[in-house]
Amino acid sequence: MTIQIFMEEEGIIDPQPQKMGVLYNSSGLPTFTLTGLPELENSQHWMLLLLGTLYLVSIVGNALILFIVKEEQNLHQPMYYFLSLLSVNDLGISFSTLPSVLTTFCSHLRKISFDSCMAQMFFIHFFSLMESGVLLVMSFDRYVAICNPLRYTTMLRVSRVACMCLWVITRSFCMVFPLPFLLKRLTFCKANVLSHAYCLHSDLIHLPCGDITINNIFGLFTVMSTFGLDSALILFSYVLILRTVLAIASREERLKTLNTCVSHLCAVLIFYMPMVGVSMTARYGRYAPRFVHTVLSLIYLFVPPILNPVIYSIKTKEIRRQFSRMLVGTKF
Repeated sequence: MTIQIFMEEEGIIDPQPQKMGVLYNSSGLPTFTLTGLPELENSQHWMLLLLGTLYLVSIVGNALILFIVKEEQNLHQPMYYFLSLLSVNDLGISFSTLPSVLTTFCSHLRKISFDSCMAQMFFIHFFSLMESGVLLVMSFDRYVAICNPLRYTTMLRVSRVACMCLWVITRSFCMVFPLPFLLKRLTFCKANVLSHAYCLHSDLIHLPCGDITINNIFGLFTVMSTFGLDSALILFSYVLILRTVLAIASREERLKTLNTCVSHLCAVLIFYMPMVGVSMTARYGRYAPRFVHTVLSLIYLFVPPILNPVIYSIKTKEIRRQFSRMLVGTKF
């Protein structure tokens, strides 16, 4: 025992050795290493410039949407309240990933503590689930506006809209809140290198060496009860909308009615299609270069926050008009 204490004091052996290559901090929790773009390290300075521009466009675009909806009295309607919540959500996604992504690509400081990683994971998944819920209530808004237009103002009163928004936020929080605690109870004993420049549950779940059955079951339940259920209900709402539209005699009226759904349909597609692409690549693209997985995951997190304000600015006359007033002082 004396010999062992002497060897520890002299630094010959580590009193708390690393477990299977995992780095631990003073609190006994592991630290993780973030990954930029594997195999493209020489181009990372260009990626920093590109990502910085994308973050700026996303933040400015969504902030302008919030400002316009607040200032324009004509936009104080349920659809635009939901759009404001979508913009808040997109800002949350951007700010959740911004610190670690820019740090990884700018200063190459890729270490992240366990608590910071858990916090980032919580907010990324919270806002992802929240966006799915927002798109669902927006589809309900389109359904009521087209299928029951005479009851629109009574069915979507301000109090009911507030309850729907509160339900979206509460559901997302309850689904994501257990994830950090389920991970914290496990022992991390594998390589602590993550696949992305941010922390995701699907990435972290492969690192522990203990039994992850509960984590897998809860993760599957979360996905099926949020993304799976939401996408099915959105599809069902558009089936009802399409049935109502096809009953309209005039072709011009049908096109005009469907045009009110274009913005929401685009928002749904740009949210779910990258998600499906990331999932399919993770499952079947094991032989693809590593940077492909990273690029697809960046697309999944960057495309919706950037394109949502662009789409609604192009398709919504009131928002276009307010933009034109702000930028050039004229109306379209």
